[in-house]
Amino acid sequence: MPRGGPDATWLDRLLQTDRPEYTDRADVPDSVKQKVIAALGYLGNRFGTHEANAQLIASMVDAIAEPRILELGAGHGQLSQRLLDVHPGALVTITDVDPALVANIAAGPLGAHPRATVRIMDATAIDAAENSFDLVLFAAGFHHLPPAPAAKAIAEGTRVGARFVVIDGIRPSARELLVRSATLPPIVAAVMASSLRIPWAAIPPTVHDCFITCLRNYSRSAFEALAAAADPVIDVEFPVTDRVENDDKPVIFARP
Repeated sequence: MPRGGPDATWLDRLLQTDRPEYTDRADVPDSVKQKVIAALGYLGNRFGTHEANAQLIASMVDAIAEPRILELGAGHGQLSQRLLDVHPGALVTITDVDPALVANIAAGPLGAHPRATVRIMDATAIDAAENSFDLVLFAAGFHHLPPAPAAKAIAEGTRVGARFVVIDGIRPSARELLVRSATLPPIVAAVMASSLRIPWAAIPPTVHDCFITCLRNYSRSAFEALAAAADPVIDVEFPVTDRVENDDKPVIFARP
């Protein structure tokens, strides 16, 4: 299935790619991946993404005193850290499929946090029983999954959680995608270059990954098709938010 959905136009199909990001590649040194992950963490703080995502997730479980939350593909772990700060009762399991990233998270503040558990976990084969969590979260990483694994992740996320929330870029029309893919890289490069905290060596691979992300994001119709492939009974919701068009947005999957 095309990233633009079953009815994607020829231009939309032309604007998708299977080219991996640096963080996906086995042939890239771990030191390079760590620089990219750190840079993405900085950008998330710079644009307020971690804060906005944490507030959104907290609002979804604010009626639960001690909500059980699973974060998949946590990367740098900053979203889970902010979520623990925002919701004083949240019990958060922080996971990633990359052992090196999990080790880094475990070695930091989250590894010693009394309400946090840090684990290696594959989003397509979640090691947990049915309904183990009140909410399962996958932020800024769902686009890394090709269609077949993506559908499996939706099946798994809705199996172990009451709700599976994906926060990621939603693919626009082909014309909008052309503009976005052309303008985002120089903006990201300029923001990174203005920071004294980001090494110059991290800029090219991070800009590359942001560009590839644009071309790998799924559209609304693609999300619906993926949910139907996972299980036809799964409901898909695209809640209205106050986020601007270029921001990552939530998609909520749930079984009746």
